[in-house]
Amino acid sequence: MLANYHTHTTRCHHAFGTEREYIEQAIAQGFTVLGFSDHVPQPYPKGFRSGIRMTMDEIEDYTGTLVKLRDEYKDQIKILIGYEVEYSARFFPTLLKELRRFPLDYLIQGQHFAVNEIDGFYVGAPFSKAEDLKAYVDTTIEGMETGLFTYLAHPDLPYFLGNDDIYLHQMRRIVEKAVELDIPLEVNMYGFSDHRNYPCHRFFNMAKELHPKFVLGCDAHQPKLIRQPETVPGLSTFLEEYGIECGDNFVEIRDPN
Repeated sequence: MLANYHTHTTRCHHAFGTEREYIEQAIAQGFTVLGFSDHVPQPYPKGFRSGIRMTMDEIEDYTGTLVKLRDEYKDQIKILIGYEVEYSARFFPTLLKELRRFPLDYLIQGQHFAVNEIDGFYVGAPFSKAEDLKAYVDTTIEGMETGLFTYLAHPDLPYFLGNDDIYLHQMRRIVEKAVELDIPLEVNMYGFSDHRNYPCHRFFNMAKELHPKFVLGCDAHQPKLIRQPETVPGLSTFLEEYGIECGDNFVEIRDPN
């Protein structure tokens, strides 16, 4: 594994360590490409402040810090500047216009809310309503169809406790769209180390039948989580079970500018 595109910074309020520490760890682990993709800020209405992402006025510091480090480490590793984006029709156009004012290499799509953080709900907490799962899938597909995202992070995040047939019917739509648009789906390595409800076996058991592309994402919230797959307990067995081969883990970068 030579590339990781899913790396956070302290600006999201739930990650630890300096950018330099992430970079040094990546070099020590044999990576040749490290993409920073902290949780994207959002142009939310005045008075609403998210506790899981940077604010809009931190974009300049985020990108400026990474530009300096990119230049400093250019002979040792390639640094990419990106974001993990919470897509929503309400905020995305304004957000994209602002992001493009600064250095920007790529975006990954990471849906945590349906339909967004203000008007919807967090899909990583247990829920059972079929209409809520459909809202997540509809929002995710709408984001995928913009053509601006390099890949879809943790597509199996929804902690749906409802009927299996409903789950598989809706989530199959995401995999089918990924195949249609040639967008890789992420196997989230953080889920293994943090004992989350994902990676989800019923999702990947269904997905493997459709043969989408896959990518590994460290989803690093601390430097030590920039690591090789064989050091993650259970990951190698998981990949073998579902026939997932990621090779060097390079993916085609979709230019969002």
